[in-house]
Amino acid sequence: MTVTNRVSHFPASGASKSRKITKSHPYAAVAAVTVGALAVTALVNRHLAKKAEHDNPPAGKFLEVNGVHLHYVERGSGEPLVLLHGNGSMIQDFESSGLIDLAAKNYRVIVFDRPGFGHSDRPRNVVWTPDAQAELIRRALDRLGVSHTIVLGHSWGASVAVALALRFPELVSGLVLASGYYYPTLRPDVVALSAPAVPLVGNVLGHTLSPVISRLMWPLMMAEIFGPRSMPNKFGRFPKEMALRPSQIRASAAESALMIPDAFHFRDQYADLKMPVVIIAGEEDRLIDIDQSARLHSDVSQSTFHRVPRTGHMIHQTAPDQVMSAINEVAGAPLTNLQSEPD
Repeated sequence: MTVTNRVSHFPASGASKSRKITKSHPYAAVAAVTVGALAVTALVNRHLAKKAEHDNPPAGKFLEVNGVHLHYVERGSGEPLVLLHGNGSMIQDFESSGLIDLAAKNYRVIVFDRPGFGHSDRPRNVVWTPDAQAELIRRALDRLGVSHTIVLGHSWGASVAVALALRFPELVSGLVLASGYYYPTLRPDVVALSAPAVPLVGNVLGHTLSPVISRLMWPLMMAEIFGPRSMPNKFGRFPKEMALRPSQIRASAAESALMIPDAFHFRDQYADLKMPVVIIAGEEDRLIDIDQSARLHSDVSQSTFHRVPRTGHMIHQTAPDQVMSAINEVAGAPLTNLQSEPD
């Protein structure tokens, strides 16, 4: 037998075996590559999330309330004022806006990272509706010795503020509702944003593709929430990477999924609010139509409503003085001009 013949009878190499398997089972090969890529992406996202938490350590203190590790910042003295941030946000949103510093001159300001955002936990054994979050906030305030307070809620936080006022009217002495969503409407965007909250599939998306897509979409999202204004330079202090962690993306998706059902839940209860209510919204809000706020004003007889011109959804960022005036108004303090000026 020649050398050539002996070589031709050697076992096929690993590379040739792989080619044969790929040809015989192309879908299995694609699936294996896909799973591998997703696994690598998940590891990268996990690393970035841990880095974000390391680079942005807690700025405040913690309370253990009903099994939730709840992060909060407290500043100033005087009448208590609670600030509740919107979906996808955290304490640093109010911090970077300057509103905390403005309010702390005259109020005891308490700002919470709502469950699942910033450095607060979001246990999965609870459906974190506005009512559930209101109960958590009430217990936290009780631990802090707060028996009555003004509450400001921005966007999704406005729903928590409403729930707090409806369930515990003796606690809430006044409400400031900024850029809120109060009545159910057709919102196809909400369906898409809710995907990472879907069981199983959502877990995969939240740890792999969603953070990547969110990073790519970030400039468009900022244009949407700040429009018609430009994103102010001060918002650069907001920790973007904290917002892009898989855990926070899942929390945000869950709140998107609850948005319309919660509006159905509350739509006939607003007239039950008996405390002073000040509603404030940007006339050019691209995320939530200002008609939502106008309709709420018509349903709450003792409310006042301020439309801030040339301003969008992030009204506390682009018009903090006007929001501060709304807080003073509900507290019975002297008013200042509620017309927004350009940055």
